[in-house]
Amino acid sequence: MNELLQPDVFFGACPHDCPDTCSMLFEVRGGILQNVRGNPDHPMTRGGLCVKLKDYEKRHYHPDRLLYPMRRVGPKGSKQFERITWDEALDEIVSRWNGIIAQHGPQAIIPYSYLGHQGLVHGLNGGDAFFNRLGATVCERTFCGEGSCTAWLLTVGPTAGLDPESYIHSKYIVIWACNSVSTNLHHWAIVRDAQKLGAKVVVIDAYASRTAKAADWHICPKPGTDGALAMALINSIIAQGLVDQDYVEQYTVGFDDLKQRAQARTPEWAEAITGVPAADIRKLAYELATQQPAAIRLGVALERHYGGGQTIRAVTSIPALTGAWRHVGGGVTQFPVWEHPYKFDVICRPDLIPEGTRVVNNLQIGRALTGEMALDPPIMSMMCWNSNPVTQAPETDKIVAGLMREDLFLVSAEHFISDTASYADILLPAAMGAEMEDMILSWGHLYLTYNAKCAESPGEAIPNNEIFRRLAARLGFEEENFKWTDSECLEHYVDWNAPACEGIDLDYLREHGFARLKVGTPDDRAPHREGNFPTATGKCNFRIDGAKNFVAGPFRQMYEAFQPGEDLDPLPDYVGARESAANNPELARRYPLNIVSPKSHGFLNSCYANMEEKLRGQGEQFVMISQADADARGIIDGDRVQVMNTRGAFKGVARITDDVKCGVVVATLGYWRQLNEGTVNSISSAAFTDMGHAPSFSDNLVEVTRAN
Repeated sequence: MNELLQPDVFFGACPHDCPDTCSMLFEVRGGILQNVRGNPDHPMTRGGLCVKLKDYEKRHYHPDRLLYPMRRVGPKGSKQFERITWDEALDEIVSRWNGIIAQHGPQAIIPYSYLGHQGLVHGLNGGDAFFNRLGATVCERTFCGEGSCTAWLLTVGPTAGLDPESYIHSKYIVIWACNSVSTNLHHWAIVRDAQKLGAKVVVIDAYASRTAKAADWHICPKPGTDGALAMALINSIIAQGLVDQDYVEQYTVGFDDLKQRAQARTPEWAEAITGVPAADIRKLAYELATQQPAAIRLGVALERHYGGGQTIRAVTSIPALTGAWRHVGGGVTQFPVWEHPYKFDVICRPDLIPEGTRVVNNLQIGRALTGEMALDPPIMSMMCWNSNPVTQAPETDKIVAGLMREDLFLVSAEHFISDTASYADILLPAAMGAEMEDMILSWGHLYLTYNAKCAESPGEAIPNNEIFRRLAARLGFEEENFKWTDSECLEHYVDWNAPACEGIDLDYLREHGFARLKVGTPDDRAPHREGNFPTATGKCNFRIDGAKNFVAGPFRQMYEAFQPGEDLDPLPDYVGARESAANNPELARRYPLNIVSPKSHGFLNSCYANMEEKLRGQGEQFVMISQADADARGIIDGDRVQVMNTRGAFKGVARITDDVKCGVVVATLGYWRQLNEGTVNSISSAAFTDMGHAPSFSDNLVEVTRAN
């Protein structure tokens, strides 16, 4: 009889690290999540979900889900745990931490999180106030987009830029280093609608992705050379007399200097670097300048080589050169989150950080844990949630070696015994999407998106924020924020009095599920038609005098001390990759292939990579390689191959394809190490790029050999 009852329907929001932040509908019966579907009323979600989310309820009730607190009883990494109570788990954590603090000080403890959950309450910054109060080492988290943020903020300031929904009005669309079909599906639907109305869609990517194949024109530069292409476009726009001089004179700074810098960056110069024909560069420059409104969608992959920040500065300068900002549907899109009224100082409480507290970057956690990074005190404990560094961070073998230390006390709040969680001393079962209230941060559109708590957690799983509330109580933290309910957090974490929230409050979101911010509509928004850039000059900065390298506050617990601080070039330019035949010929002789590691179509980072149905859709770990490179190595399609360099190795199945050029191989991110022989980040370098301590995931040379 109960099965015949209609389910109750609640508003949800996809919590995953994706720009779409879909508005969802949870169907719940008897406290059990029955089904999930896209909200048909949301203008971007349009009722559809991606292949990852369409059966989200199966993840909630997966048989491998972590249901109870656990203590390790076998060797690290053996996945041998025994069930304990929450009181036992929390008491052991607090006791071990107090002992570490007494012997080494609180900086011997480090938090480790990222965007495995994007909620304001339970996501990236949800534990920051707790660890800032504890006095732990500050963890700088720069997995994805942080170099892009530095370049963007320097050039145009904290603007949401071109509204993703306004692309319906664009006549020319460039998607640069983004595989939208797999990673930004709902924006791709808008792009396709514009394409049907006559817009030309150009994809710039180092291999023929699903998105590139659906474009009108795929431009394929060599990995790490996009900056040369961007500078040559600037050169060609100027040389062809296509500059909007009125816009440049009124609303930009440093044009004459940029013109001089770009003078030698000709299309012929760029052709020798990128492999893109000079004629194509001139054609792209002409069309981009003359077919207005012209839109550029920046992908986070654009930052993932040493010169990535400078590349993004160059690309971000183009719409001001051409006057594209004058038009609805013209300009460039990075992260619209800059105009969301989130109160990160309230969320993170940087005022609680003791003076002089050090910073360790999450990309280099392997170096920190193994002693390669000279830290005093050493890291003696790490708490990990919303992240799986053993698959997602570079230099994987170093991370594993560090996690194997018997003197390292690792706490992991997780849904499954992931690659990282398998090394934990204490496992804490964390709640999933329908089991907790939150507002999900939207970095890919201009909507606030509400998520209701509507299902009961299986076993004894609890939300992340409840874990930190309980730990704070045991440690005697008396600040009021550690006692707020999740609902009270949401009241405090958003500036509901901001102009962007006019007519919107938490009750409105509970009733409607989402709300568009009051920052113009997709049909009239042109925020920089007359300049008004939120920079110190009020203009688009082609030239920036005295700029220093930095990481944006939300990615370092809102801590402003110990910023990178290096001097930055006043002007954009091409800066080549570290690992390439041109810049490191000796290394290239040993490891002659550039590897690119995009996101997987069937996984969301490493989420879902342990679920059989998602694995069937995604396929086993593979390596895309050209016929010429395969022939040179005696590899045939379907062979098991090994990809290696000095940092490590992984194995996968060879896919011989025309989708990659000679000299380039592609292996996607997210596969679990415990289910494979290494993963792609086994070979990745933890070296930073030029801005924002961004990762160099696409700045790696490798060799591929048969492993049959």
